[in-house]
Amino acid sequence: MKVLFDIGHPAHVHFFKYIIRNLEKDHHEIKICVREREDIVKKLLEYYDFNYENLEKNTPGLFNKAIAMFKNDYKLIKISKRFNPDIYVSLASPYSAQVSKFLGRHSITFTDSEPTGLTLALTMPFTDVIITPSGFTRDLGKKQIRISGYKELAYLHPNWYKPESDILKILGLSKYDPYVILRFSAFDANHDIGIKGFSLEDKRRLVKKLGKYAKVFISSEVELPLDLEKYCINIPQNRMHDALYYASMLVGDTQTSTTEAACLGTPAVRCNSFVGQNDMSNFIELETIYGLIFNYNIPEKAIEKSIELIQQQDIKEKWINKKEKLYDEKIDMTAFLTWFIEDYPESLRMIKENPSFQERFR
Repeated sequence: MKVLFDIGHPAHVHFFKYIIRNLEKDHHEIKICVREREDIVKKLLEYYDFNYENLEKNTPGLFNKAIAMFKNDYKLIKISKRFNPDIYVSLASPYSAQVSKFLGRHSITFTDSEPTGLTLALTMPFTDVIITPSGFTRDLGKKQIRISGYKELAYLHPNWYKPESDILKILGLSKYDPYVILRFSAFDANHDIGIKGFSLEDKRRLVKKLGKYAKVFISSEVELPLDLEKYCINIPQNRMHDALYYASMLVGDTQTSTTEAACLGTPAVRCNSFVGQNDMSNFIELETIYGLIFNYNIPEKAIEKSIELIQQQDIKEKWINKKEKLYDEKIDMTAFLTWFIEDYPESLRMIKENPSFQERFR
């Protein structure tokens, strides 16, 4: 079988990497197509020794994205005619869904983001199936399959991820040194239009206040002024999860890193204007059911909570215990999706008829 993966974000590389390895071990042919994002995606793919072909770069603005959609579809059709895939797999990519429909092939899509209305509108008519977490609040119709898992558990589940403590030496720290990672988003995706996080002044306040209690490192998708740039974390991109695992806390306005922190047992404070009545289900679950994260849409409150948490004794031990409940109740996403792709479309019929079949992948 030939499988084409459409990747547009560093998190997509992590999401798919073990699935791709499993499929390759089972002698399936893989093609990876990349929508560039500041070369981070390429660096990750090259680190994992994955070959890839380029599509258009991610660009801000609705008009630019509309133009890029036609260009991506055209490029993807050309690549597909050479590769001849049986199945397209993506994280809510309109391009692979549209091209799969045009060429009469199967398309498997995953999404965990309820606010991605435009993206889903451009994807849903063309994909065969759309997989969402079980708590996903939107009803996407007969194509939707709900599973008890987060995309981050495809690569951070203990079946696949083992932290390496030498990251502390790389960071110039000992195991006794507390440190905080601040993660700031560029908010340049389709669903990020109009969304805000921490302002520049908020970022400065976080550094100043948290710096009294712990070493501060910044990971930012946007360029920072010189006074903040000196705090930027300087590690290989593929080691970020190790840094996050051993951190005392994550504070950010980003989405994926917050869930990653929760899966790793690191306290996380998230602040952006997604938070509110229509927030994404996984963040609501992680806060209200598992107590692993805190969500705010007012920066002042997020900063206050961050200062409160960093002063708590033995907080990491408490969070590690909390994450065990998460592992007990969620499935191994990589194992599930490997099976689902390899056995498609029979797997679709099976999971539709018996949704509890997914429990075998715990």
